[in-house]
Amino acid sequence: MGTDVTGSVPRRAADLLTIGEVTRRTGLAASAVRFYEEQGLIAAERTAGNQRRYHRHVLRRLSLILVAKRLGVPLAEVAEVFTGLPADRMPDKRDWERISRRWAALLAARRREIERLEEELTGCIGCGCLSLRRCRVLNPQDALAADGPGPRRLPPARPYDDDAGNAAADAPKDAG
Repeated sequence: MGTDVTGSVPRRAADLLTIGEVTRRTGLAASAVRFYEEQGLIAAERTAGNQRRYHRHVLRRLSLILVAKRLGVPLAEVAEVFTGLPADRMPDKRDWERISRRWAALLAARRREIERLEEELTGCIGCGCLSLRRCRVLNPQDALAADGPGPRRLPPARPYDDDAGNAAADAPKDAG
């Protein structure tokens, strides 16, 4: 099957997959597929008998979710990136390039945070333990406690990094 001028492949009825076909191709449990649908990360059509049918391009979204999960990217961040994808048609090459640039920026920021953590790990992070000599110099008498809880010298948590706001923590255990 050829592509059109936008680089996308035309949709056919045969491109609709059952939930069983999606689970076989992705390795996810059906409950995980339904969970991601409930979260709005993927969409399904319904047959006259109310059975779910997924467009083949859902496999790409689910695969990206699986990779993001392996890398510790919160589901909320994945959802944020996916908002740039069309809901009414198969994403084309330009759509994927656009979200790729957006995701690259988010991943670069995450990489910088990890690098900073690596640099600070053997030094004072502002947690208040005062167990290292350097801590007593950089945070005398735990002065950073006045700035609030947690490690004050590391980047602040993003809204979806806490347990209550991390949708990935709510995912079924078999969500991949």
